Amino acid sequence: MVIRRFENADAQQTFEMIAHTLRTVNIKDYSPQYIEDTVAQLMPDVLIERRANSHMYVVCDGEKIIACGAIAGFWGSETESILLTIFVHPDYQGKGVGRKLIETLERDEYFLRADRIEIPASITAVGFYQKMGYDYKNGISMPDEEQHVRLEKYRK
Repeated sequence: MVIRRFENADAQQTFEMIAHTLRTVNIKDYSPQYIEDTVAQLMPDVLIERRANSHMYVVCDGEKIIACGAIAGFWGSETESILLTIFVHPDYQGKGVGRKLIETLERDEYFLRADRIEIPASITAVGFYQKMGYDYKNGISMPDEEQHVRLEKYRK
């Protein structure tokens, strides 16, 4: 398993992994329409654009992309960052891949400079992020209007 920065050539394969994960795993917590809307929002061109505005990583098993995640400044802040686009292929969930990805993101300069890191988490992933030390933002455990549960971690 290798974790490296996302390259534009990874966009299609990463998109396919994300779409498969959403349709296989997240469908347990979301409507089919929500899933398809989310898939449409994460097309390869969007991933390439996200790379330009964040530090995006992929996890590879040989030539196969099995996970991805990104970290960026939170609305341009120097003291807050945000974790985005975190997905692990269903066949690799529960095997430490997500943990290694989060640990990589937490060594990134966007994390290290931040006092606070936020994650707009899927309902599906809340328990995982809590195990990684993230907690409900402002104590709110209900999904917001975008159907994300806002989690955060303070470093200082």
